[in-house]
Amino acid sequence: MSLHLEISPPAFSICVYCGSRTGNQPEFAAIAVQVGTWIGLHGGQLVYGGGRNGLMGMVADATLAAGGRVIGVIPKALVEKEWAHNGCTELHIVETMHDRKRIMAEHVDVFLALPGGIGTLEEFFEVWTWRQLGYHDKPIGLLNMAGYYDHLLAFLNASVKDGFMNEWLMDLVSTESSATALLETLVQAAGMRKTNSRLDQI
Repeated sequence: MSLHLEISPPAFSICVYCGSRTGNQPEFAAIAVQVGTWIGLHGGQLVYGGGRNGLMGMVADATLAAGGRVIGVIPKALVEKEWAHNGCTELHIVETMHDRKRIMAEHVDVFLALPGGIGTLEEFFEVWTWRQLGYHDKPIGLLNMAGYYDHLLAFLNASVKDGFMNEWLMDLVSTESSATALLETLVQAAGMRKTNSRLDQI
């Protein structure tokens, strides 16, 4: 007699972009832990860049500690530089950054950017651009805690004022200073998107 163990699918899958460093304010580490804990406690799955350093490692560790699944995706060239997190539920080592971003995007319902540097910003702007162009319709969030993204948001609003962007483009991104409020908003929007998609197929 063989036993077949059923593994329930995660309630949702969220891609988190964040720094491979911790930054110089304790709030940054605290918010990474809070986000990961929330994902795990709500039966979610984290998909991220696969590193164990900085905020990346903290959000992954917190998700695992809270009982969530973690999928890491990291290019070969960054395995040593970002110290690949071997504790991930699944760790995918890929050839290029393009492979990494494609796989991450395909496995999630939601995108969320925490504090980070140019890598975080590059990935955030790419999925935002993809949303603008209609390549996906998944919710996108920007966690602006401790005013980290105040200057970026001021610049983006200036771009709207100067005619290079439209208000509707800004509306494609949900921005909050509260991690809990933003996560709830994004996951709820993802659930509505899935429901509407199923109804369209009937």
